[in-house]
Amino acid sequence: MDNIDARWGALEAKCRECSKCPLCETRTNCVFGTGNRNADLMFVGEAPGEQEDLSGTPFVGRAGQLLDRFLYAVDIKREDVYIANILKCRPPKNRDPLPAEEDACIDFLREQVRLVRPKVIVCLGRIAAMRLIKPDYKITQEHGTWVEKGDFAMTAVFHPAALLRDPRRKEDMLNDMKAIKKRLDENK
Repeated sequence: MDNIDARWGALEAKCRECSKCPLCETRTNCVFGTGNRNADLMFVGEAPGEQEDLSGTPFVGRAGQLLDRFLYAVDIKREDVYIANILKCRPPKNRDPLPAEEDACIDFLREQVRLVRPKVIVCLGRIAAMRLIKPDYKITQEHGTWVEKGDFAMTAVFHPAALLRDPRRKEDMLNDMKAIKKRLDENK
């Protein structure tokens, strides 16, 4: 167990010291990841927002609070999942991550996935799905569909921030979250 803790510590320290892209110059905090490091379920978003940059924790702003409500609705405890983003630093004005920024950060996420070893990975939104599932992912048509990649079952759901802008998609999100819970229960 000490070896895995050392790997986590080294990875987080390396992430906090990263200067591979210009976002390191404007970050308040590196937003590494949070949650159960032995989780069966891992959520991956695109990048930290303002509240996340201030706190150093992913999904704590309004979108994170909405995600928490969906987790609660399907009886998944936030402390039982691991949550990370592709980018560990906030893009200016919450713009979409640039491909070069994703490329600079993706190895941190890959190592987090190797360390957590989840059974299910859920991409939160189009950007994460395009990076992790397939480059032409269409979130409105493909959300909730499952793909197998290596040892993982993967799906994508609407990003909670998108649901704040378009509440009509909340029913789709709830149905997708129920399917995620079912998949988790089947894998136990």
